[in-house]
Amino acid sequence: MLQNCLAKVVEENPRRWPEQLFEVLWAFTTSQQTITGMTPFILIYGHDIVLPMEISVKSARVVFQQGFTSATYSEAMLAELEDLDEECLTAFDQILVQKEKVAAIYNRKMVAKSFQEGESVLKAVLPVGTKDPVYGKWSPTWEGPFIVHQLLRGGAYRIKEIEGAVHLKPINGKFLKRFHPMMWDLG
Repeated sequence: MLQNCLAKVVEENPRRWPEQLFEVLWAFTTSQQTITGMTPFILIYGHDIVLPMEISVKSARVVFQQGFTSATYSEAMLAELEDLDEECLTAFDQILVQKEKVAAIYNRKMVAKSFQEGESVLKAVLPVGTKDPVYGKWSPTWEGPFIVHQLLRGGAYRIKEIEGAVHLKPINGKFLKRFHPMMWDLG
C-alpha cells in the first residue's frame, strides 16, 4: 500500500522518490485506513497524531492538553495505552468482516467445477498470463488434453497425460475445464 502511494506521488519524476518519501510516510501514517477505520498511528500509540497546524491554531485538543501537569499527562497516555488492546481487537474484527464480505462476493461468482476419474480435461497454462515468446499474444491459454487420474480433497485433482504419465503435483479444479473432442476437430 505504501509503495502504491509513493508511486502516485513520483509518477512524473521517479528519480525524486527519496525527496518525497517523508511526505508520503507522513500522509500514510496520519490517514485513516479504509479497512480498519483508524490511522496506523492510533493502532500503535493509542491516540491520534498532533498535526503542526493544530499547535499553531491552538485546537481544542492542544489547549486541553496544555493544562495537564507532566504526571497527569503521563497518566492519560498510560490510560490510552491500556485501551489500545481493545482498539486493536476492534480493528482486527473489522478486517475479518471485510474479508468475509470479499469471500462471499468471490464465492457467489465462482461456479463449482467437479470432474470424475477418467474424464478428459484441459489445464490452464500456469502461471496464468504466461506467454510463449514464439506466439506472443497468440499464446495458448489451455494445454492438454489430460485425463483425471485421482480425485483429492478440497476440489483438487491429480491428472495424467493421454500416454499415461501421471502428474504428481495436484491441481485445483478452477484451473481445469472439460475437454470436448468435437471442439478441437478441425477436419
